Amino acid sequence: MTTNFRSQQRNQHASAAYPQQRNQQRPQQRNQQRNQYEDPDEQHLVERVVRISRVAKVVKGGRHLSFNAVVVVGDEQGSVGVGMGKADAVPDAVRKGAVKARSNMIEVPLKGSTIPHDIVSKFGGSVVMLKPAAPGTGVIAGGAVRAVVELAGVRDILTKSSRRSNNPVNVVKATFEGLKKMRLPEVEIAKRRQFVEEVKERKRVATARAEARQAEAAAAAAATAATSEQA
Repeated sequence: MTTNFRSQQRNQHASAAYPQQRNQQRPQQRNQQRNQYEDPDEQHLVERVVRISRVAKVVKGGRHLSFNAVVVVGDEQGSVGVGMGKADAVPDAVRKGAVKARSNMIEVPLKGSTIPHDIVSKFGGSVVMLKPAAPGTGVIAGGAVRAVVELAGVRDILTKSSRRSNNPVNVVKATFEGLKKMRLPEVEIAKRRQFVEEVKERKRVATARAEARQAEAAAAAAATAATSEQA
């Protein structure tokens, strides 16, 4: 009887400890499986929600409430994306916005810790000015512009948003359009020099072909004149 009682106690302790151990192992296994199938580049992306707004649509049965979320995604090393998600719940809207932001990511050319040149970008009623700054200046920007430039990897910048429209959605998109138009001066100069060389080469080839045609025409005329003299 004593042996059976002890074996029963052992089995109860084992059965009580096993689910706890199994529950502790399940999240680790899920994380390992998730990391196995995820893109390594996406593991370093940072998400930031700029704005969540509630939208009411009047339908036949009453008012239908949904949520819009503006999400900015970036790796803080020159890649950034902006997306807006719509759903009936806030987490779903944020998730959809993050997915769209990942699909719209761009590469921003950086010059050290700042941008290569100043630019003024517009979207809707929002006008945003981006200007390079000296090292140590920091990010001088509002909330919407700050989210985009910081996740793009810019550490020193001066910005100004016009008073025409302070809507965070338009401000974020205007900032994103400005970063999309950024170009490195050295790269653009090299491209233009290459274009000039290509134009010169085309002109040289065209001139050579014209001279060859003129020479052929002169030879044909001389041959015709010699034939007529012999006749």
